[in-house]
Amino acid sequence: MATSSTAKGEERAAGTCGIGRRVQRLRGELGLTQRQLAQPEYTAAYISTLESGKVRPSETALRFLAARLGVSVDELSTGRPAHLATDLRIRLTDARQMLGAGDAAEAAELLRELLATAEEHGFQEERADALVALGDCALDLGELAEARDSFEAAEELLAGEPLPRRVAAIRGRAVAHLLAGELRYSCYLLESAIDDLNRSGLHDPDALVLLHSAAIAPYMDMGAYARAAQSAELALSLAPSISDPALVARMHRGVARAMIAEGRSAEAEASLAKAQELYRQLHIRTELAHCHWMRGYVRAQAGDLEGAEDELRTARDMLASKRAQLFTAQVDVELADVLRRLGRREEAAELLSGTLDSLGAPLGPERGAVHAAGAHRLLGMIADEDGAGEDAELHYCQALSLLEHSGAAGDLADICRLLGDLLRREGRIEAALDAYRTGLGHRAAPGTTTLGTGPAQPSY
Repeated sequence: MATSSTAKGEERAAGTCGIGRRVQRLRGELGLTQRQLAQPEYTAAYISTLESGKVRPSETALRFLAARLGVSVDELSTGRPAHLATDLRIRLTDARQMLGAGDAAEAAELLRELLATAEEHGFQEERADALVALGDCALDLGELAEARDSFEAAEELLAGEPLPRRVAAIRGRAVAHLLAGELRYSCYLLESAIDDLNRSGLHDPDALVLLHSAAIAPYMDMGAYARAAQSAELALSLAPSISDPALVARMHRGVARAMIAEGRSAEAEASLAKAQELYRQLHIRTELAHCHWMRGYVRAQAGDLEGAEDELRTARDMLASKRAQLFTAQVDVELADVLRRLGRREEAAELLSGTLDSLGAPLGPERGAVHAAGAHRLLGMIADEDGAGEDAELHYCQALSLLEHSGAAGDLADICRLLGDLLRREGRIEAALDAYRTGLGHRAAPGTTTLGTGPAQPSY
């Protein structure tokens, strides 16, 4: 307790000294003496005592001195430049616009500068929002470790805030873990947040759309197709309650600029807060693309390959327009499988080769390994169907190598089966048996092919 009291006392003393130094600096800039600043309410001795840090001004004194010095009470008491919060919000919306337009690297550079300013002046809310935006930039750029770090830092800053305020950071962290191949943990993060929202009665459409649509991909990769379809339908049912974020955000931002010019700072802050929130929702487009992807998968499973192709191309166009490379690669693999089943193997192979080129090198758990493995699996199947056994074996082995540390047990088992079938047809029985045994080992691995109880159904 004594330590806490001492710390608080030191904090108050530092604040008192800071105010005194600011009063002295601003007075000097205006060319005022201590007596001129003090009159008619106070004395020169009081100003001298304040500037030396021996006394903290009352609220009444702060208002008087701020008016005399031509600054806001907040600027005088905290040292934050006038309109800094407004400027930070403008820069946040600018960065979100850049990210929405696909300029993730440029947006990240602006956000790092913004984050440093917010940290320097103690703007916690703006710090958290900048960190979430930086995480989104890192996701688009495929820098998954950096994305996780940003989202985790944002969650720490928002620890005391209501759950809907934290959902964007939770969703981002779950997506980063998903793209790194940590499927079960991604599901755990999303399902826990959905359950917490439902139990608390916080029916927030934006938060629920973000969580449900983000859950589709890990469910798909783990083979939990019924859950993926359920999440897709819930996300799509909530989508009509979300207005056009880009259009409304641009309107709010324009209104805010006009208000700032008129000196209506409080109203400008309110408009910019709305714009900032709407730009955060721009990732709804990415999430709805996942819903189209899920619909494409469902149609493909039902044998409606033409309908599946339409849905998957819609998803791909939405993602490609945002230059969301890793997400686009996911849909490319699914679309190529539909094209292969339609008998358009050459077109499918060309799409897959382009996907592998876009993912680049080196590939590993932190960059596109799961998606590249899916592309190699399909290229192996196409080569096998064309009678090119050597090429097929090469692609299957590359897929196995990429998936080795992913935890995607179902995919590993399936590739082992394909490889075993190929080797068996070639008369290489022992090698085929080894492949089958390896596949069975992955399929039987504890905790990798089953999920626990799903999220509770909402009561609304």
